[in-house]
Amino acid sequence: MATRPAFFSATEPPLVRAEPVDFQWHAGMAKVRKQMCIRSLHEAIRQDRPEARVLEVSSASETELGVSLSAFNLTFTSRSGAEIAVECAFQGAKVFEQGGPYTDLLTGSPLDAKRDPRLKSSGRLTGFRWRDRDWPLEPLTAFYDWIYLNALHRRPSLAEAALAYDTFTDIAFNPAKSINCQAGAVALYVALRRSGQLETALTSAEGYLALIVEASGAARGGEEQGQLL
Repeated sequence: MATRPAFFSATEPPLVRAEPVDFQWHAGMAKVRKQMCIRSLHEAIRQDRPEARVLEVSSASETELGVSLSAFNLTFTSRSGAEIAVECAFQGAKVFEQGGPYTDLLTGSPLDAKRDPRLKSSGRLTGFRWRDRDWPLEPLTAFYDWIYLNALHRRPSLAEAALAYDTFTDIAFNPAKSINCQAGAVALYVALRRSGQLETALTSAEGYLALIVEASGAARGGEEQGQLL
């Protein structure tokens, strides 16, 4: 057995609720084994919530939409015209005690960015820097979610397709080892969109923070949206 969180979107506080789900684990690194785990996880969710519309958000997803929404695959075009993956933006914005941000990671491959040795050898993570704005480490997922929300909003076809779901998973996400989760970010986007609060959240970093803290009752850190990416 294994446990993974499922992220449920709502239109009233809390906008996103993460609940642990126990399911049958199928050991192995092959994609087919991961997809077996995904099916088992989704079956376990539907046992308690038969009406749940569940989407796996990862490169292992069995749906094209879920794969496209992976932070490795979801991209945005920067002001300079560069195509940047959400994962690269997140890793390339990290600031450490002894270095960073390593902005050369922005235009590399997402996997290389995540595995760059400097992210492990530069001391303690102290925050993030994006477009000359410093973001603190808390609220915990604030910066990651902000980047993801803006990137997804710039992909209207993907954003519209995500609205068909209300429950999101990422089979690789283990909250005991990681903080930020692409499935949680999609759940937040859907919740904000359905509750009519998305535009307010995207107007400025300050407005986004205030809205998330107030509406979600949880930590999910100005520049105008047009200046962010």
